[in-house]
Amino acid sequence: MVYANGANDTGTEPGIMLNYGGCLGGGHGFGRRGFGWGGGSITVSQEYKDNVINIAQNDSDVQNLLADGYNITDVRPIISTVVEADGTVTMKATTAIVMLSKNTTGRAFVTVNVEEGKVTQIVTLTRTVIEKP
Repeated sequence: MVYANGANDTGTEPGIMLNYGGCLGGGHGFGRRGFGWGGGSITVSQEYKDNVINIAQNDSDVQNLLADGYNITDVRPIISTVVEADGTVTMKATTAIVMLSKNTTGRAFVTVNVEEGKVTQIVTLTRTVIEKP
């Protein structure tokens, strides 16, 4: 799997995944779900993004996060690549991560199964800073 964090970033906070020390599971990008792809860029159509956002917004837990002040900042597809026995390569983005942020204190990562049209996981991270004199 490849984590598509290409140059077509429409997020307001680029590199949001790396704000938490390498993110979930370490490495580049989103831990074991995929890795940051340093070469090339992937253009994600607005129709794909709109479809993923629509699926996410229909989930009651995502609706609660949005009502609590979270905003959608980006949609990043997870691209599965299959190499067949004859060498044929097929790539398909059947899953995507919708990134949400709440000011500077909260982040949420919503996993959307595009084929099934449902949210499969939500991970929230909260940042607390305690200033010491």
